[in-house]
Amino acid sequence: MNQKIVLASNNQGKLREFQQILAPLGLEFHAQAELGVPDAPEPFFTFVENALAKARHASQFTGLPAIADDSGICVNALGGAPGVFSARYAGEPKSDQRNNLKLIEALAEHTDRSAYYYCVLVYVRSANDPQPVIADGTWRGQIIDVARGEGGFGYDPYFYLPSLDKTVAELDATQKNLLSHRAQALQELLKKLQ
Repeated sequence: MNQKIVLASNNQGKLREFQQILAPLGLEFHAQAELGVPDAPEPFFTFVENALAKARHASQFTGLPAIADDSGICVNALGGAPGVFSARYAGEPKSDQRNNLKLIEALAEHTDRSAYYYCVLVYVRSANDPQPVIADGTWRGQIIDVARGEGGFGYDPYFYLPSLDKTVAELDATQKNLLSHRAQALQELLKKLQ
């Protein structure tokens, strides 16, 4: 695998997680903004299609291999919503606070609070790679009504992990990077690349 890789994201929370997870592996990765890559459109209704489109886009602009993720929170009582629309659930401009408020309001009359974070990672060697490497990860929990914790980003303060009696926002970065949907997908991706 090429040691220099473009990460097809400008989400600062995701970039921090990737940096923390990838740093020990000796991979040199660059956020797409560092290389002048504009955001790719995400017109699809599946995580895998959006991740593939973002990876191909970043690779096309840079000539480098690229890793892209598409991830979100899927709430069972809401039929999997917000899903691929997690970052834009409450509309534009993107706002974690407004997204969380909309989610809590949508769940107000539901007793089933089960949910899961889902992540798809796609690695392409080039923009036209006919065999992209795809990996995914799922992290199950429940949605709570009152935010807990100061860490993480997105829905983390409301995503409760019963087995740990903590929200994701209450975990330290090391714990989160061992357990998260993104960490699971990254470990699977690395196995496939080896």
